[in-house]
Amino acid sequence: MRTTYLEATVRLYHLDSGPEGGAANTLFYGSLADAMQIAAQQSEDVQDGLFIATDNDVVAYLDLLES
Repeated sequence: MRTTYLEATVRLYHLDSGPEGGAANTLFYGSLADAMQIAAQQSEDVQDGLFIATDNDVVAYLDLLES
């Protein structure tokens, strides 16, 4: 993820694994810091499908935690 400062505006969304490829459900638009807090509050099942999108990149929430 190229944009990594905590005030960066991001979209936190959940990508479900539906039969036709799933749907992206937006959970939050706002700062990266707030998105990370909201993501951490979700269940493990939901966290598996969370993604954070900036204006120039998309990364899985769990991958971001590992880096």
